[in-house]
Amino acid sequence: MAPPAQTNRSPSPSQPSGKSEVTDLKLQLRQLAGSRLPGVDDSKRELFKKVISYMTIGIDVSSVFGEMVMCSATSDIVLKKMCYLYVGNYAKVNPDLALLTINFLQRDCKDEDPMIRGLALRSLSSLNVANLVEYLVGPLNSGLKDNNSYVRMVAVIGVLKLYHISASTCTDADFPAVLKHLLLNDQDTQVVANCLLALQEIWSGEASTSEEALRERETLLSKPVIYYLLNRIKEFSEWAQCLVLDLVVKYVPSDSNEIFNIMNLLEDRLQHANGAVVLATAKVFLHMTLSMTDVHQQVYERIKAPLLTLVSSGSPEQSYAVLSHLHLLVMRAPYVFSSDYKHFYCQYNEPSYVKKLKLEMLTAVANESNTYEIVTELCEYAANVDIPIARESIRAVGKIALQQYDVNAIVDRLLQFLEMEKDYVTAEALVLVKDLLRKYPQWSQDCIAVVGNISSQNVQEPKAKAALIWMLGEYSQDMSDSPYILESLTENWDEEHSPEVRLHLLTAVMKCFFKRPPETQKALGAALAAGLADLHQDVHDRALFYYRLLQHNVTVAERVVNPPKQAVSVFADTQSSEVKDRIFDEFNSLSVVYQKPSYMFTDKEHRGPFEFSDELGNLSIGTESNVPAHVVEANDKDLLLSTSEKEEIRGAGTNGSAYTAPSYDSSLISIATQAQPDLAISNAEVAGLSPQSSLAIDDLLGLGLPAVPAPAPSPPPLKLNARAVLDPGTFQQKWRQLPLSVSEELSLSPQGAAALTTPQALLRHMQGHSVHCIASGGQSPNFKFFFFAQKAEESSIFLVECKINTSSAKAQITIKADDQSMSQAFSTLFQSALSKFGTS
Repeated sequence: MAPPAQTNRSPSPSQPSGKSEVTDLKLQLRQLAGSRLPGVDDSKRELFKKVISYMTIGIDVSSVFGEMVMCSATSDIVLKKMCYLYVGNYAKVNPDLALLTINFLQRDCKDEDPMIRGLALRSLSSLNVANLVEYLVGPLNSGLKDNNSYVRMVAVIGVLKLYHISASTCTDADFPAVLKHLLLNDQDTQVVANCLLALQEIWSGEASTSEEALRERETLLSKPVIYYLLNRIKEFSEWAQCLVLDLVVKYVPSDSNEIFNIMNLLEDRLQHANGAVVLATAKVFLHMTLSMTDVHQQVYERIKAPLLTLVSSGSPEQSYAVLSHLHLLVMRAPYVFSSDYKHFYCQYNEPSYVKKLKLEMLTAVANESNTYEIVTELCEYAANVDIPIARESIRAVGKIALQQYDVNAIVDRLLQFLEMEKDYVTAEALVLVKDLLRKYPQWSQDCIAVVGNISSQNVQEPKAKAALIWMLGEYSQDMSDSPYILESLTENWDEEHSPEVRLHLLTAVMKCFFKRPPETQKALGAALAAGLADLHQDVHDRALFYYRLLQHNVTVAERVVNPPKQAVSVFADTQSSEVKDRIFDEFNSLSVVYQKPSYMFTDKEHRGPFEFSDELGNLSIGTESNVPAHVVEANDKDLLLSTSEKEEIRGAGTNGSAYTAPSYDSSLISIATQAQPDLAISNAEVAGLSPQSSLAIDDLLGLGLPAVPAPAPSPPPLKLNARAVLDPGTFQQKWRQLPLSVSEELSLSPQGAAALTTPQALLRHMQGHSVHCIASGGQSPNFKFFFFAQKAEESSIFLVECKINTSSAKAQITIKADDQSMSQAFSTLFQSALSKFGTS
């Protein structure tokens, strides 16, 4: 049988047919290395392209390193670039191979072509191998004195790279002094800018240990240097201009004349086409005039037009960045922008994030002269197909109403929203009407007339339903059906999942009872019974408080729950003035875009829930292997949950406090809402009342006092699985998803603190108590452990984070569990095991 015919099809450059492909490349490169035939550079290019393409898709081509170096002896700039790219990639991961590159890179640093000299110097300084820094000093010295500006520019950045590899080598070679000379004398502005960047970084790094470096850093802010840079600022590139302007912001002028001189020098920078330059210039103007109130206000007027131009002329992303800065200025001086409100109208083709920011700005600039036009525009947005923007527009109308004196037209608009047959519009309008009534009680008749026509069954959003219930209780004397609506809501207590709504319902029923007792008596009894049996701690406590208040004195209860109301004059702001000032100090940075100071998103302790993989990155699984670099997203939702919502998620789990409120059988809810027989109030004596003294109110509300039920039997002791297994990925996922069960601080025995010199000692001890370690790390005196345990004969898992300080003999433990009811039992077991460490 004849062999199959060989095909002549050549493999794709990005998909080699096998290992032999790399071997073939190596042979071909070796053949071309010493060849001087015409057209050899073209052949090298094709082979170099194959090598780079293989490297790009992750194929290991390090075996051709020597051949690539041999082929680098060429004057073709394209070949040089590809060779440097290859060398830089493999030299970083293989320092031994990097030694092979030193000779040819040093030779290229002396090439006649300045482009090759610069590329070779850049590659040499990018090797990032500490053992090779001695070979870098000479080429950098030559590069800093080179006649070509491109080579000098590369050499300056090379000095900065050398500093990060070996700071002592950089300072011993006196490179900072050379950079300072270039900064003040070089004719090329890009070299000057690179020197400024490098010197700032080097001297800032050395300032903590060297007084000389501290003084040198201060010289950058001296008047001669600042004026030298300002006089040449038009010659700089856009990036370099921003660098200079950031330095000028830190300069402290001697008097007002100097401030005006600097502003005059920078006046034309406000007309620059680049938004970064304009914002950097605006920051200089704003910060230099902070002590000059009148001039500072004129600066707002001066920078307003350039910023508004940037908003309308750039991409949506640039518009948002500039709008964020305008928003900050609007919040500080809204009257300056009140006549320019039309610039903040939303365009149909703008992204929703830009529209949302514009709505906030429209709210801020609204005043007596422009309120009508702004509200009219906002009402148009309420019918927007983009539902989040429609919601925001309605909220904006409400905010304007709360900050104006003449709100006649605005109230009419809000009431029109209530009549629109859109659930989300009605929901937002109800919340705003509630706030409006708190500030303007005189509008209650008009508002209640419209609110009374809204069916509670058509309102599903918790905030909106809570607002409706608040109005039913607060104005029950004006709404004929309010007792019966509240009664129907009480009957459907089990169907209401939001604790916020249940809390409002309890209070509303109490208020209605004081105003219309006969009609609300039944609903109040049912609400108290359901609230006392509620598993949510806040709802249970409020119902218990109301019940004991009624037991004590009905008149006192009315004064507490339904006192005479006073109009709310000012609503609390969400951001403190201190935070706003901090953001203003960080003008032209991400702080303005995020609307929070930089420490809140750069410092780990302010990030909220940590990213679990970051915490485990420097720890070890068990005693040997490392945790894989698997990124788990932080549970950002926890940041947005209120305390009550977190408690709802936690269910009936303990909160770690010493006080435990009386528990009630959940079956009481259904009993109370149907026939309302007896309700067990086992702690009347705790309130200082005998059972007989509370009979009157119990009879009134249809509540009784049965015998106290027998205590529940104690749960069986907790047993753990000695051979439990859990992989790190599952641990990370469960830690992110499970709510906090127990968080406690405990003391370690002196023997245990002394015995904990390495993490392994505690790991073996805890494993003897069926508590296994998933990760550990740290060194004396601070150690950190992540443990897990499994309930015997069940799949229920307990997760523990344990931080130990041996110098203070304290341990902080955080426990999360699948079975919340066993968290405390496991905590006791874990503490018992930890207390025995070092004593046996």
